Amino acid sequence: MDGIIIVDKPQEWTSFDVVAKIRNLSRVKKVGHSGTLDPMATGVLPIFLGKATKSIQYFMEGDKGYIGEMVLGVKTDSGDATGKTVMTNDEMARQARHLSHPERDRGIRMPNEEEIKEVINKYVGEIEQTPPMYSAVKVNGQRLYKLARKGIEIERKPRKITIHEFRLTHYDAQDAIAPRITFYVKCSKGTYIRQLVVDIGDDLGCGAHLSKLQRVYAHPFHISAALSMDAIITLAKIDKLATVVIPVEDVLGEQRKV
Repeated sequence: MDGIIIVDKPQEWTSFDVVAKIRNLSRVKKVGHSGTLDPMATGVLPIFLGKATKSIQYFMEGDKGYIGEMVLGVKTDSGDATGKTVMTNDEMARQARHLSHPERDRGIRMPNEEEIKEVINKYVGEIEQTPPMYSAVKVNGQRLYKLARKGIEIERKPRKITIHEFRLTHYDAQDAIAPRITFYVKCSKGTYIRQLVVDIGDDLGCGAHLSKLQRVYAHPFHISAALSMDAIITLAKIDKLATVVIPVEDVLGEQRKV
């Protein structure tokens, strides 16, 4: 069995979990993917089987599209909902020297929708982003996340990335202490959405963390063509898994036409 299965990765599964499961279901020895998703994230994860694994390199450089949710007023050590809270809006207010004592007591005022859009727009285009400590980036031969788990933070060099599109799609201010923002972002390879959210929260002055993330696009694959793991498991049980495997030649052929 050679080709690609477009998976809608479930939450709490690692990308390796998906690879291992499909290797077991397909009985194909060589199985790989073209872009890691954090366990918290869901969405498009292209899985390559057999001879198609030789083509993974052609799919690594493509743009990605995400729908995410950020929570204002709360910072975590990992930058997302899986981490420990390290600072809240009230604590940030108490540390802000420019605020008067009454303002420090009631916390930092949450930004309105227009203020948030203004900050978001500053990130569109080519920018430099410093990789978060909780990432798989290697520095001096060590994975950053392994150092982060030990409480060690080291200097990281910023990298150039491109944000092609970034827009606020919904602002839920029902919780005045920790309002939620839903957004869409289309970006280049190597962009850390968690870090993007952290940087925006810092620019707004209230802090923020990523609470949800779905990858809806990994060039040239779209979420509309992705299969759930439940569906894939069912197809394997009835010996129909091969019917959803896409020949890599078909995909590369379409890309060359673009």
